[in-house]
Amino acid sequence: MIRQYELVEKVRAYDPAVDEDVLNRAYVFSMKMHGTQKRASGDPYFLHPLEVAGILTKYRLDAKTIATALLHDTVEDTLTTVDEIERVFGPEIGRLVDGVTKLSRLELQSDQTKQAENFRKLLLAMSEDIRVLLVKLADRLHNMRTIGFIPSAEKRQRIARETMEIYAPLAERIGMRQIQEELEDSAFAELNPEARSSIVTRLSFLRERGGDVVTRIVDRLRRVLAEERVEAAVSGREKTPYSIWRKMQRKNVGFEQLSDIMAFRVVVRTVPECYGALGVIHARYPLVPGRFKDYISTPKQNGYRSLHSGVIGPEQQRIEIQIRTAEMHDVAELGVAAHWSYKDGRPATAEGKSYRWLRELLELLEHAQDPQEFLEHTKLELFQDQVFCFTPKGALISLPRGGTIVDFAYAVHSEIGDHCVGGKVNGRMMPLRTQLSNGDQVEVITSKAQTPSPLWERFVVTGKARARIRRFIRSQQRSQFAELGRAMLRRAFEAEHYEFADKAVENVLRGFKCQAPEDLYVLIGDGEVGERQVLEAIFPGARARAAKPAARWPARRRARVGSAGGLPIRGLIPGMAVHFAECCHPLVGDRIVGIVVPGEGIRIHTIDCDTLARHGDQPDRWVDVSWDADADAPSQKVGRISLVVSNEPGSLGALSTVIAKNEGNISNLKIINRTPQFWEMLIDVEVRDVKHLINVIAALRATPCISAAERARG
Repeated sequence: MIRQYELVEKVRAYDPAVDEDVLNRAYVFSMKMHGTQKRASGDPYFLHPLEVAGILTKYRLDAKTIATALLHDTVEDTLTTVDEIERVFGPEIGRLVDGVTKLSRLELQSDQTKQAENFRKLLLAMSEDIRVLLVKLADRLHNMRTIGFIPSAEKRQRIARETMEIYAPLAERIGMRQIQEELEDSAFAELNPEARSSIVTRLSFLRERGGDVVTRIVDRLRRVLAEERVEAAVSGREKTPYSIWRKMQRKNVGFEQLSDIMAFRVVVRTVPECYGALGVIHARYPLVPGRFKDYISTPKQNGYRSLHSGVIGPEQQRIEIQIRTAEMHDVAELGVAAHWSYKDGRPATAEGKSYRWLRELLELLEHAQDPQEFLEHTKLELFQDQVFCFTPKGALISLPRGGTIVDFAYAVHSEIGDHCVGGKVNGRMMPLRTQLSNGDQVEVITSKAQTPSPLWERFVVTGKARARIRRFIRSQQRSQFAELGRAMLRRAFEAEHYEFADKAVENVLRGFKCQAPEDLYVLIGDGEVGERQVLEAIFPGARARAAKPAARWPARRRARVGSAGGLPIRGLIPGMAVHFAECCHPLVGDRIVGIVVPGEGIRIHTIDCDTLARHGDQPDRWVDVSWDADADAPSQKVGRISLVVSNEPGSLGALSTVIAKNEGNISNLKIINRTPQFWEMLIDVEVRDVKHLINVIAALRATPCISAAERARG
């Protein structure tokens, strides 16, 4: 156990002006508050905050951060309050302790929700002071070192998974490489012990067979650089078992196929010397194609700068060499903590507090519907490797690997993302779903009329883009459901000969746990509350004289609506969400009916569709609609045709030619059965109306290679 004076001396070693009083008082206060508490290992609980403080002294943090480490569990695990911490140690330490507290007293619905809410509050706390995260990471690191003492295997797995998914990526994002690697390896040992044991065994075997190969390669690299008069400090190490396993998974190769399991570091004085050392090494050893990365000209988001190169080095070993200056090395080893390094006895704290990625995570808080959705988006932001792209003006934009033009647009600015309609990649127009590569120059094309498409969510990879798209979809759905629910309730009122008014609805809001009439309309439109329920709540006597369901959708009150998505349909409610059923593919000229589907709006079916039988006991959901013969010609819709085609050369060509000559357009084709003589297939054809589809089918029937053609149902 670190003694009180030893802790003070550790801090004094890098901060001669250390506030000894605050450290001594925090040491004594924490020991007194934790008293006789024991950890799962049987050790006194006070050992834990003391070890956390010891970890942080290695990163040369200020006295207030060390005091926070000593006190970080007192609020959660003892009777101490944040107010008491502030009174005894001041508002700054009180705020830091409050930010690090695990928030386990929250009574939430599930462990997953609890984890998400804790993480959300941690992000908010560390946005104000990054030292909150540093203490939290040291806390998690010591907990992972002692995880073996937890008797419950399920709990160990949960903690290890949380460490791997949240805390290790956060450590990577602020450049705390040593903490990141130890967290990953400890969690890996718990989550996949067999895989880790196998890799450790193979590394031991290679070590025994090759002797001290790392030392020999370091000596050889030193001599090569010295021959060219490059002054450099050279060191080497094996990569961790987890990083080796992750590369095996990413490249889908076995251990034997991975030869760059050793990394060597060359530290020089200046940036020009970095490139000079790189030239010396490339002149002496063959470069491995695709293994060079320049993080000096394009630093990582966490401030990491270095040259990485894979070469076939001494003893024909495939190795990775990292070249950097001493200043870059400090940032690489200490990350954000390097900005608290003491120079002339004074800490430099201002440099590392502003991180763009952290601001972007905080933006997600505004767009996520609940803490779990925020956690999902955050994992997207933390987990991906990076791709660097450029705007036309040369600004650098970093994206996760697999990022698309839409992700790029949202990374530039949320408004640009919302209104993007296309993009030029290296001067060529490309689809929005195009995945970007390192070095691409991207020009985003926008339109004020454009809004986020629900289809974008299928291919975007950044949490920011997904959160903005979902937020827009939710707002659109809410307005559509509110409009639909209001119209449904109005019809129910009129069917009972009551006059509809929002004021009548306000009287029953509390019974449906709503704050405003619009909230209740949304529930009705979404199908969570029936309009009949609301009517009976307002007018209890309505139950006794309920009208026939069919009267709720009277044909005599059909309204011509041209604004419902430009659809030439009578009887729709303005602003409602309308979908055409894919089971029957209704076309202009068909007899149609609408079905209100909870969560979607109205789905249009043909009157003879087989699926309508499912809604026979829900007459309230039927809407009397029809095509408007006086409306302008609609856009083309899909009609489905079932075909039997001869299996002979030229059949598909003849088939597509006939459809094209009759002004149809094939949008989809599926072969559902094939024999040596015939193929049975379904074809979706874009046509104007039923008459157009009938003409296409007639032409197909007249084609010699087509044995049968008819309109398909289902």
